[in-house]
Amino acid sequence: MTARVAVVGGGLIGLAVAWRCVQRGLDVTVYDADEGKASTVAAGMLAPASEIHAGEAELQRLLDTSARLWPGFAAELEEATGVPVGYRDEGTLLVALTGDDLREVHRLCGVYERAGQPVHPLSVQQLREREPLLAPGVRGGAHAPQDRQVDPRRVLAALRKAVGDRVVPVKVTDLSSVDADVTVVAAGTGTTALTGLPVRPVKGQTVRLAAPAPPLRHVIRGYARSRPVYLVPRRDGELVVGATEEERGADISVTVGGVLDLLRPAAELLPEVMEYPVREILAGLRPGTPDNAPILGALKAGVFVATGHYRNGVLLTPVTADLIADLVVTGTPPQQLKPFSPDREALWT
Repeated sequence: MTARVAVVGGGLIGLAVAWRCVQRGLDVTVYDADEGKASTVAAGMLAPASEIHAGEAELQRLLDTSARLWPGFAAELEEATGVPVGYRDEGTLLVALTGDDLREVHRLCGVYERAGQPVHPLSVQQLREREPLLAPGVRGGAHAPQDRQVDPRRVLAALRKAVGDRVVPVKVTDLSSVDADVTVVAAGTGTTALTGLPVRPVKGQTVRLAAPAPPLRHVIRGYARSRPVYLVPRRDGELVVGATEEERGADISVTVGGVLDLLRPAAELLPEVMEYPVREILAGLRPGTPDNAPILGALKAGVFVATGHYRNGVLLTPVTADLIADLVVTGTPPQQLKPFSPDREALWT
């Protein structure tokens, strides 16, 4: 008899796990209440070195593994569905407006280097040759060629098409009500209510602008008077500006302060944004954990979790899907999952 798998959560992680389980011949149902998803707000940067902190070596390895999977994952998903996912590989420009900002860029270059990621310092002239619209006053920066990007909304649409009619619009409030041989909880910030795991919401606001033409060739990760910002260009002219990081509980209201924190440094680095129409302003909730690492593995017999990806949900989608699908099929945790187990000490101390 084919094993019946229930995936609770229809975001990127849940749908990717479901897709991989379908490919392994399992009978899959995805329970998706179509509530707010972090992936609909996320910008989609695939930068395994830029979100890491000291002491996170295991997470760094997982990020690196998933980054290497993304080109094949994107190509496979596009071929299976016919939906372009916006995968781009021009890399990231690290850009500084002031001398203090340039020191921050140098610090970030060191993070890239320690992570084994190439990064190449650029003069002001070299920066402006790559991106002529940058402000004349920028002080310098660097190019991180291994960084990539996708459009999370397109990836979400492609995964939903790949999974097809296996998605049902049902909100699960009690795992005991799910009729399946195996349940995978990929409910983001809703995981705590279902499992008791320590997953907290971390608010992030983003602004989407409409440029008359593609405004940039590269993702810009910039610093303007010690204020960080990123600008992510889409080929259709959309420019995503993000993102705040706020400990506000479940609040997803858009605030003037949050928008100013994004648009001020964006306009100082790329003055032309002052002329762009605002297409959308959104706030979403990232699923954070006490040690900022995802929770992946067996919670109890027949119940697995894939949650807590925090700022790295888009980047970690391919590796999470593969590892959790393998766990569902074999019942044995792959070695890569062990540092992210639901019973690890760092979650509970």
